[in-house]
Amino acid sequence: MRGPAIATAMFEILRRDGLARIGRFTVGDKVVETPALLPVVNPKICTVPPRELHDRFGFNALITNSYIIRNIPELKEKAQAMGLHEMLDFPGVIMTDSGTFQSHMYGEVEVTNEEIVEFQKSIGTDIGTVLDVFTEPDWSHEKTKRSLETTLERTRKACEIKGKMMINGVVQGSIYTDLREYSASAMADMDVDVHPVGGVVPLMEQYRYSELVDVVMASKKGLNPSRPVHLFGAGHPMILALATLMGCDLFDSASYAKFARDDRMMFLDGTFRLQDMQTLDCGCPACQGHTLQDLRKMSKNARTKLIAEHNLYQITQELALVKRYLREGRLWELAEIRCRAHPALLDGLRRLREWQDLMERYDPISREGAVFYTGPETRARPVYMRYAERLNSRYVPETRKAALFPEPSGKPYSRPYAEEFARVRRAGYTPVVASPWGPVPAELDELYPLAQSVFPECQDRETQEESERLTAEFLESKFDVAVEYDQVPDAEGEDVDADKIRAKAVARYQFGIDAADALFREPIELVKSKKTGKIRNVISDGEHVLSMRAGDGMYTLRMEGAKRIVAAVSAPYMRVAVVEDSVPFVSEGRNAFAQFVLSCDPDIRPMEEVIVTDPSDRPIATGRAFLTAFEMGSMKKGMAVKVRSGSDDE
Repeated sequence: MRGPAIATAMFEILRRDGLARIGRFTVGDKVVETPALLPVVNPKICTVPPRELHDRFGFNALITNSYIIRNIPELKEKAQAMGLHEMLDFPGVIMTDSGTFQSHMYGEVEVTNEEIVEFQKSIGTDIGTVLDVFTEPDWSHEKTKRSLETTLERTRKACEIKGKMMINGVVQGSIYTDLREYSASAMADMDVDVHPVGGVVPLMEQYRYSELVDVVMASKKGLNPSRPVHLFGAGHPMILALATLMGCDLFDSASYAKFARDDRMMFLDGTFRLQDMQTLDCGCPACQGHTLQDLRKMSKNARTKLIAEHNLYQITQELALVKRYLREGRLWELAEIRCRAHPALLDGLRRLREWQDLMERYDPISREGAVFYTGPETRARPVYMRYAERLNSRYVPETRKAALFPEPSGKPYSRPYAEEFARVRRAGYTPVVASPWGPVPAELDELYPLAQSVFPECQDRETQEESERLTAEFLESKFDVAVEYDQVPDAEGEDVDADKIRAKAVARYQFGIDAADALFREPIELVKSKKTGKIRNVISDGEHVLSMRAGDGMYTLRMEGAKRIVAAVSAPYMRVAVVEDSVPFVSEGRNAFAQFVLSCDPDIRPMEEVIVTDPSDRPIATGRAFLTAFEMGSMKKGMAVKVRSGSDDE
């Protein structure tokens, strides 16, 4: 018997773009970078040898079926005698399935939950799987609930007997979002190591992607963020961007081999039969030097292996691209592009708008790159909702009269409209630009995402109508009078201090009205760049409280500013409190880590300016949050706040 020598799993988030994350998943002495795909290896049919999957294709983890191994005496004896890793000749992480999918396909399986868990332990599985009950999409709510309770009970038992083996806690619940969230929340409280979302293969096979979105998002609401999420059965390259965007970390694919045995080739825009293809326009290593005629003339075994390799290359290339877009903060853009490959995928993307509230909690306050508009679906991104909400709740106009401007060709708007903005301000009007974002007060035109966005000059009707609606509602709620800018009469007098108006408006938008009021105590001095003329530092009552970033037009918070906010606004607003043992290190400017967070503001968003405090609410550092409040309370490892400066540095 070969049992696994595995330590507790550890998952650390390294980079993120909303719910999507690049993570380090440590399994014993092995490390898997997520998002990652686990190719499924059929222990009876070796299409591509596991060692080749590792050495040639770079897969550090795979999944195989313990139920099949157990039911074939020769394989069972071999696996228990030499261990699964040696049997498969695979040095990476091995996950095993339990037979649940076989029960879905063929009916009941002849094994108990305890038996299959013990067997997975005996063959040296790294990550085993509970014999959960596959919940079918056409089941009633009542039947699904009963089967779900069986899965939960089996998972509790598996946690008791798993020993050193890690265990999958599979989220079930059919298409019912309440049951998916209930299942996920129950699993989150158990000693499981990975959170697969199961029972979704029929949805993908039937192109029911809008329901798949509901299933994944409902599950994400309840899952423990310190564990990777595995979307069972999702291995086609066309879905990887959308699934990663929803926060899935692991995927698996048996289709690369199954399709190959049926002469079907995977591409980003679908799967195509070799007999129907007209050209082989593929530059992957497997296809290079071959034509369609070459493939058709090959022996069955040779052709199957080549097509399987092609399918694997399609998956690995797309996954690499997903990671690049994730690192660059542009995953929304890639997902929107990919979802236009099939109308059903577009349905899924559009359904994601209904989960905008959840997505917004994880969406960073700003990104390094610009927002690229790809179509009407772009408006479903959380950044739109956040801008509209903050404009409504945090913007305070300087006057009660608005002058409405059409969007100019250049950004920020204060450049092409410099003279006109100054003219209407002298007359007591607040300049407002009607943009694809909706209304943009002139004093906010440099902050993210307004100045950092690219739209086509020829706008679609949906964007135009939405912009007009939002602008009309804004003008009605914030102003007594609103006219076109060319109807504003000229007025003599001194120019209004537009920089001071901008400085206060950005602080209110970013920190809230009460915090901004505490920061802006007269006298106010603005230090501006000699080269660009833009605001760089805010000096309030002789103290340096804020510095404005050039990239996103937002502020970094100085310690003097942090002290004012703590004194003026009650905890936990903008705070991340750390345990006493961590205080000396954070005070020196070291990052605050999740395992040392005591409490925090539940409304913190990634990349938001925060104040790190000791347990007594004394500010000890400022920085930008990397995790959400939910993640800070759950993660066992990793940075929670990227500290800029500690109190000892002041």
